[in-house]
Amino acid sequence: MILETQQWAYLYTKPQAKGLIKQQPEDFIVRETLGFEPCGEGEHIFVWLRKCGLNTAYVAEQLARFAGVHPRAVTFSGRKDKYAVTEQWFGVHLPGKREPQWDDFALPGATIIESKRHNKKLRTGIHKGNQFELVLRDLTNTDTLEQRLTKVGQGVPNYFGPQRFGTNNGNLHLGLRMLQGETIRNRQKRSMAISALRAWLFNQTLSERIRLGCFDKILAGDIMVLSGSNSYFCAGSADKELLHRLASRDILLSAPLWGQGLPDSQAEALTFEQQIATEYELVSKGLEDLGLKQDRRPIRLSPQNLDWQLTEDTLKLTFSLPPGGFATAVVRELLIAEEQIKGAEHANSTEQ
Repeated sequence: MILETQQWAYLYTKPQAKGLIKQQPEDFIVRETLGFEPCGEGEHIFVWLRKCGLNTAYVAEQLARFAGVHPRAVTFSGRKDKYAVTEQWFGVHLPGKREPQWDDFALPGATIIESKRHNKKLRTGIHKGNQFELVLRDLTNTDTLEQRLTKVGQGVPNYFGPQRFGTNNGNLHLGLRMLQGETIRNRQKRSMAISALRAWLFNQTLSERIRLGCFDKILAGDIMVLSGSNSYFCAGSADKELLHRLASRDILLSAPLWGQGLPDSQAEALTFEQQIATEYELVSKGLEDLGLKQDRRPIRLSPQNLDWQLTEDTLKLTFSLPPGGFATAVVRELLIAEEQIKGAEHANSTEQ
């Protein structure tokens, strides 16, 4: 069995424009928005750090080593792109210990901007969102690009981006070998492989909804997610009120992040989701056997505060996304982007 990642459907048909992404790290800037201010006291140190050419897990390992704590004592809310300039928070748990001299932290490609104490752990997904500044270069076939930018502002498929699958789909291939019996002892690699498999099945389900014309259509028994929250409910049928709430983005359609048991969907939606899982039983059954629990993810991703500057062969984009949203999913609906990474001298660990 081979798991491909090029077959997923486009919402606005395949783009005609082409260009380069990440020609240099400064072409892909990400700033995490925490959404609250650390309180200034407590046994957790929140470290605001800028990095370039480094993946999040590797930086966390180096912070743990510098602070003299177990790697599990260092947390982060979200993983950020490796080949980019990114700014994000790390949490270091130091109960009863003196705070390190962060100015002495030396890691090529990383700079600590500030640190603040807080009384609670920095948990996964706690941040409000991420702000992006992208530059796409050497554009061609841009005649309809402005029109697509307007459409993209209304939302795109909430696909997991190529970062989740690793360079040359390495995480995904590793996950498939794991399902076929290979043992992965490295905890981080195993986690990335499992995440890639789960993301692949989600993308496959979302793509099929688009092909069936159900991206904005409520199926009986669909699970609707309340915007900006983890709360959801089952839609019995597409009544007038539900359709209005869906159109206003108060609620969002969702697809399963596969795990043990049946999805929470019912009726027509459950039948559809089970059909996809059955078609790719090696993946769905593997995720169940790994002990993952069923979860949901919205199928629409809406970039906020989208702005752009388009010249003859360069597009500058700025927008914000909620936690878990991939900027590459936005770019995918705009143009066929070739990644041309330069200066990736900090090529450690697995790309996120």
